Amino acid sequence: MNIASHVEHTLLKSEANVQDIIKLCQEAVDYKLFGVCVNPCYVALAKHLLTKSQVQVVTVIGFPLGANLTAVKAAEARAAVSDHADEVDMVMNIGAFKSGNYGAVVEDIQAVVAAATPQPVKVIIETCLLTDAEKARATQLVAQGGAQFVKTSTGFGSGGATVHDVEILRREATAAGIGVKAAGGIRDRALALELLQAGADRLGTSAGPQLVRNDDE
Repeated sequence: MNIASHVEHTLLKSEANVQDIIKLCQEAVDYKLFGVCVNPCYVALAKHLLTKSQVQVVTVIGFPLGANLTAVKAAEARAAVSDHADEVDMVMNIGAFKSGNYGAVVEDIQAVVAAATPQPVKVIIETCLLTDAEKARATQLVAQGGAQFVKTSTGFGSGGATVHDVEILRREATAAGIGVKAAGGIRDRALALELLQAGADRLGTSAGPQLVRNDDE
């Protein structure tokens, strides 16, 4: 299986510097990865570096807690798109979800989707904090909010992507007509293949080159 076309090569560490972003983008080009995922302050730089390539620039909104005010998330998304981000990955308001305030969750997503239009929005639900029933319900709310993908994890929580979680999200996402992005802890090819086979459309990982070096075998 060709993994490269599914990989968003990710660097979201707070200490990431300009040289790190340059290296990330060059690796994405060299290994023909789908995209890079960077913090909002580096979107313009990444887009400049990748202008002559097919590599997409993805950024994160309300990251990593999802607890920002909706207006702040919307403004952040608008700024990212203005800087030429191709896609935005927002964090769901997890506290609102856990409180059963599903209306607020949907409205939060809708605001970011509106601000990011026409660029696609993925919603990170942080599966390590949810029960299986909550994972399914959250995926339904993601679709209801108009986003294009549900995403498992920030990579900053207590757990990352699992095959079990992707299977749950895939079932709900298929019914809703949206995609699934697995992220968090994906560092070897075997797990990457398992996640794709379980139904992930995209993989967010800081280990992109290691995962795809054997794509031609």
